[in-house]
Amino acid sequence: MSAEISATGAAAGTVPSPGPAGAVLPPLHCLRLLEPGPPRLAALPTGTPVWLISRHSEVRQVLTDPRLGRAALYEPDAPPIVLTPNILDDPASMLNIDGVEHQRLRRTVQRAFTPRAIARWRPWVASVVEGLIDELIDRGSPADIVAAYTRPLPIAVIGRLMDLDGLDGKRLEHWSDHALSTSAYSAGAIAAAMVEFAGFGAEVIAERRAAPGDDLVSSLLAAAADTPGVTEAQIVTLVIGLVVAGHETTMTALGNALVYLLGDGRDAWRQLASDEQSAAAATEQLLRAVPLGDSDALPGLLRRAVEDVEIGGVRIPAGSVVAADVGTANTDPGVFTGDLLTELFSPLAAPMYTFGAGPHHCLGAWLARMELELALHRLARRLPALRLAEATEALDWRRGLLTRSPQRLRVAW
Repeated sequence: MSAEISATGAAAGTVPSPGPAGAVLPPLHCLRLLEPGPPRLAALPTGTPVWLISRHSEVRQVLTDPRLGRAALYEPDAPPIVLTPNILDDPASMLNIDGVEHQRLRRTVQRAFTPRAIARWRPWVASVVEGLIDELIDRGSPADIVAAYTRPLPIAVIGRLMDLDGLDGKRLEHWSDHALSTSAYSAGAIAAAMVEFAGFGAEVIAERRAAPGDDLVSSLLAAAADTPGVTEAQIVTLVIGLVVAGHETTMTALGNALVYLLGDGRDAWRQLASDEQSAAAATEQLLRAVPLGDSDALPGLLRRAVEDVEIGGVRIPAGSVVAADVGTANTDPGVFTGDLLTELFSPLAAPMYTFGAGPHHCLGAWLARMELELALHRLARRLPALRLAEATEALDWRRGLLTRSPQRLRVAW
């Protein structure tokens, strides 16, 4: 799977989800993040030292400096960065290669994710949103909005983009949870699920080769055929990565946004309904300020220095592992002076790094933005009295994964 597509911001080298299964976790918008400061040494769960980079400008340096790469994390002499490898730890995937080889593989999918390409899907995505809201209203209040809205919306969108009629949401949830597991599943269970998932990807590829269509998989195969050096294993990884990435980030971000907007941010719900421009501005601020996962489950976007590099006045020796703490950079008070209550509908003061930056910037960023904008605006417009039907302290969270979002979210209107 590629974080370039998923926008999860997830990086290999994660630690288990905080607390035991019954522990009360705060909503993601309430997490206490590090104070931005100069590079500081910490350790990954494997014991490998890691330099944490947290200031906004220095996080950008880490994500754009060619002396800090992904491929170097998986070289034979590299220190261990994971306890239980997941789908992000494939050295041959697009996420974990750099330079010319990376750009060659990235070109096989990037045309489908340009702003112009994504804009063509807007009317259809809006119709899916409206249809799901119709069904939600027909079922009546109260309801679980995760089951009725935040989960089926991105599954329907990626299913249409990839022409996966009848994509089984339960199977996808099973594969996705294993693919992004940090502590929820054993290494053996993850490996078995990924073999099954890869088999699904290979079947889809075989079908499209036999009967190409106007879908993302067919265009990927056509581009790969014209791109020397792209292996069959890389194509399979791209396809299954697209399936997971196409739903996981939107589901997570939308669920966590609703926890905020129907709780602490309830006063903004009416303005969110007013127009799509307000929803677009709010989407950017929510993506910036509400992390996709816990800080100890997402220590940062990992890189390894291939030569000595100076960051924030500190010399980082060649071979060192570096983590760009995107969550802290996104709320750096030297750059972002307000909070969600005051800035929700304001333009961003500076770029946010939820989708990364540089060569590995998330390809699916524009698709995630569009889905979130439409989902929030249309829901607020259709259900202005929507409210949480349970206390946030009682929320049941998806745990032990790279991302965290509500397992269920009871709402009423």
